Amino acid sequence: MSGLSDTWTWIDGTWHEGNPPIMGPRTHASWLGSSVFDGGRFFEGVMPDIDLHCQRVNDSAVALGMKPTMKVGEMIELTREGCARFGTDQHIYVKPMYWVEADGHGVITGDPESTRFCLCLFDAPMAPKDAAMSITLSPFRRPTMECMPVNAKAGCLYPNNARAMLEAKGRGFDNAVVRDMLGNVAELTSANVFLAKDGKVHTPAPNGTFLDGITRQRIIQLLRSSGYEVFERTMHYDEFLDADEIFSTGNYSKVTPVKRIEQRDLQPGPVAAKARELYWDFSHA
Repeated sequence: MSGLSDTWTWIDGTWHEGNPPIMGPRTHASWLGSSVFDGGRFFEGVMPDIDLHCQRVNDSAVALGMKPTMKVGEMIELTREGCARFGTDQHIYVKPMYWVEADGHGVITGDPESTRFCLCLFDAPMAPKDAAMSITLSPFRRPTMECMPVNAKAGCLYPNNARAMLEAKGRGFDNAVVRDMLGNVAELTSANVFLAKDGKVHTPAPNGTFLDGITRQRIIQLLRSSGYEVFERTMHYDEFLDADEIFSTGNYSKVTPVKRIEQRDLQPGPVAAKARELYWDFSHA
């Protein structure tokens, strides 16, 4: 448990504190990467869009050939039960997971009948309201459906994100813009990305190479309902270099403005601030 925050995990009908050993060297997921997960949030007594996160983990499991075993309502009730084990002031990351335990026909394929589920909850403080980040262009690209299971929130996709982030951090940045295989902007390494220009909001259109985030969809809806024009379209990196504002959306930190892109300093602007305000209002309604 050294180095880990407070953690509770439900598996096989029991809650375990810490980091319980649940996979062995012959477990298909630990050997061959057949795992999916999702990430919700419990903070300030609310769990915004938790039903959508729970549904998505089931959809991700199906996309990887697994057999989901939990209903959305069951996951939500377990989340409430587990979050009660934490302090009321803690911010909790909610991570439902599925993985394949055994091989199927041969070594490579997994056996869907061996699908297992756990719900891992851990303390993960939300970024402060004034948090902002620096970004750069990553030399790495997002895969396509022909290469990887990009239609799922699959664990096997994240080593590519990790190497892109590590490369950016090695050059003194907090995060990086990752392009698709055609050279168009897809997302950041850990979140979806938006820009504002002349009062209008733009974000890459989902094209099957990156996750169309639940928080992303919610922010688009909230901004449009508040009167902003939001365009989902093909975007190029040069547009971000010339933006009035850049911000990210994602489950972990919700809305985070960019304070620097390459060597150009930016001020966190009114659109990002409004997006965050709208999201908080929605979450607590």
